[in-house]
This record gives sequence, C-alpha cells and structure tokens, in this order.
Amino acid sequence: MTARPANAHQARLLTLLRDGGPNSRAQLGDQVDLSRSKLAVEVDRLLETGLVVADGLAASRGGRRSHNIRLAPNLRFLGVDIGATSVDVAVTNAELEILGHINQPMDVREGPVAVFEQVLSMAAKLKASGLAEGFDGAGIGVPGPVRFPEGVPVAPPIMPGWDGFPVREALSQELGCPVMVDNDVNLMAMGEQHAGVARTVADFLCVKIGTGIGCGIVVGGEVYRGTTGSAGDIGHIQAVPDGRPCACGNRGCLEAHFSGAALARDATEAAQQGLSAELGSRLETGGGLTAVDVAAAAAAGDATALDLIRAGGNRTGQVIAGLVSFFNPGLVVIGGGVTGLGHTLLAAIRTQVYRQSLPLATGNLPIVLGDLGPTAGVIGAARLISDHLFSPA
Repeated sequence: MTARPANAHQARLLTLLRDGGPNSRAQLGDQVDLSRSKLAVEVDRLLETGLVVADGLAASRGGRRSHNIRLAPNLRFLGVDIGATSVDVAVTNAELEILGHINQPMDVREGPVAVFEQVLSMAAKLKASGLAEGFDGAGIGVPGPVRFPEGVPVAPPIMPGWDGFPVREALSQELGCPVMVDNDVNLMAMGEQHAGVARTVADFLCVKIGTGIGCGIVVGGEVYRGTTGSAGDIGHIQAVPDGRPCACGNRGCLEAHFSGAALARDATEAAQQGLSAELGSRLETGGGLTAVDVAAAAAAGDATALDLIRAGGNRTGQVIAGLVSFFNPGLVVIGGGVTGLGHTLLAAIRTQVYRQSLPLATGNLPIVLGDLGPTAGVIGAARLISDHLFSPA
C-alpha cells in the first residue's frame, strides 16, 4: 500500500468504508459535510489511488442509480498481540475482518529477538496459506508501557530485555511495510470499540486482567495515552498499603495481589496448605496451577477458589471505583485471560464499584465482560495501523 489519503475528507471517507462496509456515494454524502460535487471529486481521486473500488450498483433512491464504493479487497493488515505467555497473529482485510488467526504459547521474557522470530514465522505461515501476498501495514501490541510516537517499550516490568528496543523500526524492516506499536490493553480497547461490546460508546474504560493488569482509556472515541504513553497503568496503583513486593519495585500494587500470576501463586499456596482438595488434586496432576485451574475449581464449587476470585475482584473493583469517580465513563469492559473466572469475578468488581462510586457516576454504568476474547487485541492492532494509513500523509 503506497497511496495515502490526500486530505481529511478522503481520510474520513476511508474510515467510513472501513467501519461501515461498502456504501453508495449518496449514503456517504449523508455522513460527510461535503457538497455533492466536492464529494464526487474526492471519491474519484480515491478511486484513482486504488484505495477504493466500485462495487456494484447501489439501491435506488430515485433517479439514476450510483455504484457502491468499497475499500480495495486486496488490502491486508497484520495484527499482532503479544502477551506475557502467548502471542496472537492475524491477517485482516481492510474492513478489519479476520481472515486467518494463529495463537501460540510464548514467553515474553525470552526477549524481543526470540519473540519476533516467532511472530515472523507465524506471519509467514499465514501468508503461505494464501491469505495475503504481502502486508500493507502491521499493528503490534506489547504488554508494557510504550512511548507511542517512536513505538518503543519503556522499562516494562514483566518484559526484561525490551526496554528501548526499536520494535516499530525492526519489524518494519522485516515485514517490508509500515508498523505501529502500542500497549496491548489499548489495542484491546480499540478492538472492543470496533467490533465488540463498546461499539456505540464514546467514553469507556477497558480493563485487561491477565499476567498483569492494565486499562485502556477511550475519550470521545479516541484512545487516551497520556503525555508519554503510560496512561492506564492501573496495575501499579497501590491496592494494599505496604503489601507484597511488585515486579515494578514498589509494594502493594494491584498487580502483585491480583493478576493471573498472583492468582496462580495464591492458589498454589492454598493447595500446599491443604485448604482445597480440588486445587490440591490439580496441582498434583499438573505440577503447577494457573488461573484456568482456579476457574475450573470455582466452577466445581470449591470454596477456596471462589474466595480467591472474590478477594481479587474486590481489590480490582476498589481501584476501578476510583477511576469511575474520576473519569465518569459510559461503560467498563473487563477482558484478558483471567476473565475465564467469569461472573464470580464480575460480580465482585461490580459490587465494589457500585458501592464506592457516587450514584451519578454509576446509575447507568454497565460493567461487562468483553465480547471478543483473544481476538480483541489483533482487531485493535489492525485498527491501529489502519488509523495511521487512512490518515493524510
């Protein structure tokens, strides 16, 4: 993809076609502030670039029928969502529909070189399957703070060896296309906004609870990253005064007391102390416990597992309650690997938020699980790069 929109009007038309699919000139005209003649000029210029193509006759609205316009069907975006323990790679078309998706286990602590060798191998596998001849752009999510303009991770607590690594530059050279990099929870928020539970909400919070905890903040339909890119790092808000040591170097952080890693540690400790026969059995069989084991034990009615989930949900809810009082969002989305804990976790979070935040902030506030699961991040990654490429050069 070499062409870019020449002005804001063309960028707006591309975004409308991405988010709404093929449309007629007349319907596009209803959504943009352009005269019919000016709209015709901008659409014709986009047709000349090859970014859009004619797509059959539109439904009649009286008079001569016009052609539908759609984004070029050969455009392909690569979405990469790197987590602490796994990586998702997907190919999408220009409307951000997933054409192919691969998930593989991966340890982010192995460092950027090893991780990106795996990412490139997965991308090559998708390309070899016939889904894409090449990629017009790629979006990358990483589980740590990112200096957004440069696409560089900065002192990520759970990513040793990644500090300052030029992710955007390195992958752009390898893939041969433009690359954008962001924090993984921002991309989850963008995915839920594009195709999930937040489609109709302009101001919302998206909380990801996985190996770590983070929060995507969407204001007026746009991700808010803060001055340096670290907005939403709620896993390092103190939840327990003088509590457990955290990977960031402080004590009592929410992430140290409730995350996938903290839950696994607490469950293992409970099993070793004989507090749960169910967890003890799973520990003996598997040699270790994860949040998935805690979820399964809770589903089987294990009281200790349920208590661990409720305690974590209460702490998370206390932090979210403060965010709700401060930000007054229209929606709170809970996502990430720990959402396998389901409605026990959700109920604990809701209880704390509704109890602690003022009625004006919570009276009509839905707190819900995300719709998209593991595909939210890769859709958000494709959305990130398309936002970049569909903006004026």
